[in-house]
Amino acid sequence: MQLKFSLTLDHPQPGMLRPRGRAERVRTAVLAATRAELQAHGYAELTMERVAETAGVAKSTVYRGWRDTTGLLTELLRELARTEVPLPDTGSIEVDLRELAFGISHLHANPVQRSMILGVIAAAVQSPRAADALRDFFRARNDQAADSVRRAIKRGDLPANTDPAEVIRCLGAPLYYRMLVTHEPVDDLVAERAAAAALAAARAGVHRIR
Repeated sequence: MQLKFSLTLDHPQPGMLRPRGRAERVRTAVLAATRAELQAHGYAELTMERVAETAGVAKSTVYRGWRDTTGLLTELLRELARTEVPLPDTGSIEVDLRELAFGISHLHANPVQRSMILGVIAAAVQSPRAADALRDFFRARNDQAADSVRRAIKRGDLPANTDPAEVIRCLGAPLYYRMLVTHEPVDDLVAERAAAAALAAARAGVHRIR
């Protein structure tokens, strides 16, 4: 049985709802419906009509607010960047990187979140807007996660000329390769190895700013 969210919207900006009053309640309902549809049917079956029905809003509201399913996935990615992957600050770069790798692994173990990211990747092949959203998502996440590397540099735990974002890319690369290319499982052991490899490379000066 589907949950219904009976809400209305007053004159949203095309392509994106602004988080204010009733518009924010609509936004919350529509994004919740999008997540529910991804969980129930996957990206291939995601439609604006299904989302509108599940959210209990008019189809025109969803189209006016997000334009297409790419718009819905794009906004879910923005939410994901803000809320889903914890950014540890333990005082140890080794622990921070390991916890970050675990967080990425656990994120993709969630079928809704995995379907959402895979959906945006699929859309990015043909949609410049989806490609921009995906690029912005990873750029923002890498920059946020790189704070742990910056702190380690300040403590003297890593070389002063280390490129913080490159360390994070090195950590994520083997995880995303398994998840998105070879479709192999990613468990805590794989995540721990990825973190250890990124740290070892950083300590050896591999990720220095050139």
